[in-house]
Amino acid sequence: MALLDGTEWHGRIWTGSWTSGSGGVYDAVEPATGQSIAPVGRATPADVTDAATRAATAQRDWARKPFEERAAVLRRAGDLLTAHAEEIKGWLSRESGAIPPFGDFQVHTSAQECYEASALPSHPYGELLRTGNPRLSFARRLPVGVVGVIAPFNVPTILAIRAVAPALALGNAVILKPDPRTAICGGAVFARIFEEAGLPEGVFQVLPGGADVGEALIVAPEVRVIAFTGSTRAGRAVGAVAGQHLKRVHLELGGNSALIVMPDVDVEQAAAVGAWGTFLHSGQICMATSRHLVHESIAEAYAESLADRVSKLPVGDPFREQVALGPLIDAGQRDRVHELVTASVTAGADLLTGGTYQDLFYRPTVLNHVPPQAPAYQQEIFGPVAPVTAFASVDEVAGLASGSEYGLALGILTRDVYAGLELAERIPSGLVHINDQTVNDEAVAPFGGVGASGTGSRHGGPAANIEAFTETQWVTLRGDLPVYPF
Repeated sequence: MALLDGTEWHGRIWTGSWTSGSGGVYDAVEPATGQSIAPVGRATPADVTDAATRAATAQRDWARKPFEERAAVLRRAGDLLTAHAEEIKGWLSRESGAIPPFGDFQVHTSAQECYEASALPSHPYGELLRTGNPRLSFARRLPVGVVGVIAPFNVPTILAIRAVAPALALGNAVILKPDPRTAICGGAVFARIFEEAGLPEGVFQVLPGGADVGEALIVAPEVRVIAFTGSTRAGRAVGAVAGQHLKRVHLELGGNSALIVMPDVDVEQAAAVGAWGTFLHSGQICMATSRHLVHESIAEAYAESLADRVSKLPVGDPFREQVALGPLIDAGQRDRVHELVTASVTAGADLLTGGTYQDLFYRPTVLNHVPPQAPAYQQEIFGPVAPVTAFASVDEVAGLASGSEYGLALGILTRDVYAGLELAERIPSGLVHINDQTVNDEAVAPFGGVGASGTGSRHGGPAANIEAFTETQWVTLRGDLPVYPF
């Protein structure tokens, strides 16, 4: 039986059952065709208020469940994601424009996030402390209570479940606000997954909506932690509101990630690596290779090879055709990408291929001789555009790669891996890949950026997740009442 078989979820939000949202109904749109996929329920701040109250009540019983029970729910969720992979992959293609192999990666990694989270309930959750008094002293980790997760459109399953799964496993209730453009594959799918996995009613809720819903989620007194993934601009706004309300907030934000190509590599092979880093999912990935910094001795050959190979990539409807690139998410994103390309050409960049579009299908684009002041060099593109800039020395490329407010991912291609590692130490970055492109993600690895890319590694691995979704409590125990001089 399909996860989203039937129509009971149409036009509804998930509060532990499918109910009508206060914001009415809107159409989920397929970017490749512009056609409606299904009606989706829209939440309002009033729904957030009700959900937060419901979640706080449900969380107390959930946290008291034996750890084996919480672990079992997460394992079943992982199994269900795997069992329904083809269906979920179809929704990802239709709603987010993902090609099937990228859909496979999302579902697999989402299942792994659940499996990794299933180990958290049995993880040691405290430590004995030294004390100078006749008592037992220890620190223990307790669930924060209710966690709000605000997830983006571009990789909707992974970027939701990597916070949802560990937060649930550690005894919290979760309210998920998916991007309204991907509320089915990034929201309704998880409602059904956790319903089938046996999660108690009210512990997990899904409220698609706009910025007003996100703000209400941050402000709600019951919500103690916010996990936000999205643009740096939106992240700054989220952080400001969270700060006003003394909420802990974990921000995973944008990137302008550099791929450094040293002169000792095979140019053709390096270009293939660079192409994957930029053009996977039409560049709509925060870790996408946004700047190709190539040694001047091979820069022309690299740019030409890159342009030649991507000019042949098929672009089209990933649900109905075998293509390499699907559509951009909407017209606003397409127009922003095109504006960056045209402004960069005006600033002095050479357009080698691409720079055109039909509907939401943007041709893979390579810009050569991109000056550091060009918009495509300075800004996060979030589209299928590869800016190539030459450098002459290690010192110069270290300065170029560091000359960005972002610090998410870094790739360095070189035969001298130790020199590559030494270079990486000079460039602020949360993720570093020697002899690979910038888009890498595993459920077991810490993930996060520095600078304008976020507030640090908050996802991946038990240490990061326990830190993110629990509070530390100091406890002492005495056998007898002490005697005080008052």
